[in-house]
Amino acid sequence: MVWTANRDHPPVSSNSMIELTRDRKLVLNADNGEIRIADPPEAVASAFMNDSGNFVLYDESSNAIWQSFNLPTDTILGGQKLLRDHSLFSKLSPSNFSRGRFRLDMQSDGNLVARSVQIVDGRRDDHWSTATDYFLFQNGQYYLHLDDAGRLKLEEGQFNSKVIKQLNGNYSENTGTTIYRATLDPDGNIRLYYNTSTKQLWQALNGTCQMRSFCGFNSYCTTTDDQPSCYCVPGTDLINSGKIYGGCRRNFTKQKCTGGKADTTFYNITTEQKLKWEDIPYFNALMSEEDCKKSCLDDCYCDVAAYDSNICKKYKFPLLSGSRDPQKNSTTFFKIGTFFEIGTRRIENRNRTWLLILLLTVSLVTYSCAALATFGFFIFKTRVIKCKRLLARTSSLAKELTLRLYSYKELKEVTKGFKEELGKGSFGAVYKGNLNNGEKLVAVKRLQKLVEEGEREFQSEMRVIGKTHHRNLVRLLGYCTEGSNRLLVYEYMSNGSLADLLFRSERHPDWQERVRIAIDVAKGILYLHEECEAPIIHCDIKPSNILLDESWTAKISDFGLAKLLMPDQTRTMTDTRGTRGYVAPEWQKNMPISLKVDVYSYGIVLLEIICCRRNIDLSVSRPEEIQLSGWAYSCFAAGELGKLVRNEGVDKNSLERMVSIALWCIQSDPIVRPSMKGVVLMLEGFTNISTPSCPTA
Repeated sequence: MVWTANRDHPPVSSNSMIELTRDRKLVLNADNGEIRIADPPEAVASAFMNDSGNFVLYDESSNAIWQSFNLPTDTILGGQKLLRDHSLFSKLSPSNFSRGRFRLDMQSDGNLVARSVQIVDGRRDDHWSTATDYFLFQNGQYYLHLDDAGRLKLEEGQFNSKVIKQLNGNYSENTGTTIYRATLDPDGNIRLYYNTSTKQLWQALNGTCQMRSFCGFNSYCTTTDDQPSCYCVPGTDLINSGKIYGGCRRNFTKQKCTGGKADTTFYNITTEQKLKWEDIPYFNALMSEEDCKKSCLDDCYCDVAAYDSNICKKYKFPLLSGSRDPQKNSTTFFKIGTFFEIGTRRIENRNRTWLLILLLTVSLVTYSCAALATFGFFIFKTRVIKCKRLLARTSSLAKELTLRLYSYKELKEVTKGFKEELGKGSFGAVYKGNLNNGEKLVAVKRLQKLVEEGEREFQSEMRVIGKTHHRNLVRLLGYCTEGSNRLLVYEYMSNGSLADLLFRSERHPDWQERVRIAIDVAKGILYLHEECEAPIIHCDIKPSNILLDESWTAKISDFGLAKLLMPDQTRTMTDTRGTRGYVAPEWQKNMPISLKVDVYSYGIVLLEIICCRRNIDLSVSRPEEIQLSGWAYSCFAAGELGKLVRNEGVDKNSLERMVSIALWCIQSDPIVRPSMKGVVLMLEGFTNISTPSCPTA
């Protein structure tokens, strides 16, 4: 399999068929409806499969308007090029053709890089590159080319190309019967094959365990009979049982730090040999092996210590790049919990005390039983009546949701009396909480000014929110409906909001991070608009409502909650929902409100992501720059888009594409604005973008 259309869609049945329709669209007719295969800019007159393996769509004038070679999945064939700013994505597994864990990027600086799709702690995990990001090749037209003779080369130039670097050896000219292909395999390695998958000519890495990101968090790679596998480090278990690449987490509760000193009664040290770690240690010093072991045990921040050649290196979780190296003479110390042994000793010491207490209290309990039984009977009857009423209201809701029902007392204890406030917004205040003795952090939201219908409206909206689940939406974990209290328990987003990252951080995200965040947010809104059981209009898309998890994945919060507020509850406006500066014009014109209000707000947020500044900024030196949306169109029309990003060296084509999409989203006429489906396709480069008109025209 060398190319896949709609690779992340579910597989279709064997009776599905491709059709070139009378309105000149190429579609796949499947059991679940019509699926577009491609989105060419013009009507398709014919489709042709070339001998090279390139699938091409032509217009009436026999001009190629779309071709599969320009949109590769995980493979390039002989004669095909991987163009600048394009990528290959591995399969999830040999039998699952969805996007997998690895990508191969042809960067704009001329460097070809293989890396993990996942980003951790704001850094990419590159496990292989051609190291061709020289100053000499900046701003050139670069591409990876597999020629017909099976030579895999990095080349520069559109017409008179020159070879920057050849990755494999020379092979004889193709006689017409040999088929070459270069594939990014599911294990993240790039391999060159010919004719069949078993005939391998070249590979980028000699061993899978050389890849830093092959195994997940807190695990290491080892090879047995030439087959790589991942193992959890001591003191951890798999996050998801059966998924060996999914990473591991602690199987004991780590005690709180007090002055950086660990309580050694709670920990023990276990040892592994011949492991190596590519992570950057937070401590590196000369010392003896025994001192290294003791230093990690005493240090409450230390999870792992590696000792090699009289050097001690200490690391904190999460670890990302461990592997077993038979040639390495190293010792690794892992800190594990001793809770079971400690618990046993404490039980033995308390047995005698409990026996004495039991003997002293038996007589008192005997005389008190009669009075307590009479009093308890009446209390029990009262509580039973109250519980029946409460269960009648909540049982139907609990059946529909896989959510935890909390009592108000539980959430008050979890948040330590609602002590640490994370933020305050349109729907109430948000507090930080700890579940499972501090093992899991959550965000608890206390809703304010509920609609008059109260219970019925709350349960109706909870059904909507509870059924939504998407990687770009903040996940709802539980709720509380006790008395007049309405609280929601969400997953904790450790990296704060997009507003913090864009407007208050010392380091602005690089261009690729900005593009990725923009796509994350767009996919989250698309899910609310088109993929839920009933469409949800968010009504308040803005950077402070977009949160970032520990992997820097952008997730939308506060979706589906607008209906829970009283009609007069709003952040800055009286008759509208939303926040000034992000509100679509139709709110003020008493026009019907549609999904396009979220598209407008997204356009403003997209401009802020591009420029790392607020839409309204009174601190700028020039009056025309105060309103970002107007200034952005002026720069676009004048061909001076570099001003928007302070000339930081962003790829011009990518910048122009992003700004064009934002300007289309903020058009004053909602009919002209694209749908969020169209926005996602434009962001991912599957749809051409026409020149936008002035948003206020």
